[in-house]
Amino acid sequence: MGKTAPAARPANPRFSSGPCAKIPHFSLDLLADAPLGRSHRAAVGKAKLAEAIDLTREVLGVPADYRIGIVPASDTGAVEMALWSLLGARKVEMLAWESFGEGWVTDVVKQLKLDAVVRKADYGKIVDFAEVDFDNDVVFTWNGTTSGVRVPNGDAIPADRAGLTICDATSAAFAMDLPFDKLDVVTFSWQKVLGGEGAHGVLILSPRAVERLESHTPAWPLPKIFRMTKGGKLIEGIFKGETINTPSMLCVEDYLVALKWAQSIGGRKALVARAEANAKAVRDFIAGKDWIADLAEDPATASTTSVCLKFTDPRIKDGAAFAKAVAKRLEKEGVALDAGAYRDAPPGLRIWCGSTVETGDVAALMPWIEYAFEAEIEAQAVEA
Repeated sequence: MGKTAPAARPANPRFSSGPCAKIPHFSLDLLADAPLGRSHRAAVGKAKLAEAIDLTREVLGVPADYRIGIVPASDTGAVEMALWSLLGARKVEMLAWESFGEGWVTDVVKQLKLDAVVRKADYGKIVDFAEVDFDNDVVFTWNGTTSGVRVPNGDAIPADRAGLTICDATSAAFAMDLPFDKLDVVTFSWQKVLGGEGAHGVLILSPRAVERLESHTPAWPLPKIFRMTKGGKLIEGIFKGETINTPSMLCVEDYLVALKWAQSIGGRKALVARAEANAKAVRDFIAGKDWIADLAEDPATASTTSVCLKFTDPRIKDGAAFAKAVAKRLEKEGVALDAGAYRDAPPGLRIWCGSTVETGDVAALMPWIEYAFEAEIEAQAVEA
């Protein structure tokens, strides 16, 4: 091979889009206060869960009258609870521009069998929010984890909307400013931006969403794991740490550690700035290069967490095989783990730039991407 390998290496090669890199300087010793072997219903367990809810509100800036609950089955569980419990009272619009948004379309159209308006955009784009009727219930992802695009702001969502806005914000929460006054349901998993462990979701409800829960009975059966009301009233305990099923207190402790780290560096503003600096390191590197490009077509909607890249060199014979080979080479070199594009997305790389990632590591990775690209171009020429 002609090119010499870069001298600098990322100190942490973990660029997975979930579960994501742990907070800087993470150690298992930080979890020593976890009440292992204790019931989550004991005073100590309830206190930890309540603290996690309170710190979530503080760091994210969630309004005081919004409910926050810790729920089962990661972000997927939180979204499913919202869809199955809230929809059916109004017409529905489904907005999709990547694989997870497509999954919610499947749930609503094929499982709940609602006659929804479905608006789709190709990977790298988002739908035109000006066309959306917010007198309907509207379901969308804030950030397309698999497509590298995001909603730039909530300006297109009217404050006086009649419908509910249901937002899957799993790769946006903590790294992007979410306009809670424009969002009635917000879901995320702490395995994303804060680098927590998997299996737990967070569900945030506006007063309007609670009103819908208490006034609307879905036409379909609701599994116990989705039920948030009893006798037409919200089960308030869910939003005070009395979880529907048994949570992992080890994972809760890990989330608390991450939240306290977030507070220590300056809270949400600092978290957003870290993600933006990381994404900028990628985009500064690819600027002007003719062999690689951002999958996001409009800088205004380009993600600052899941930055998706595509190879554009005309010499590449098989795009999918080439991208996989580059990702495999980066992993073999120990400089980037789990950096390949999502299986349903266009071939390329996906570099997680969330708030737990250090900008120096992103910058150190960039020359390695060029090194791996050139190595695979050379290997392809030899095979030919």
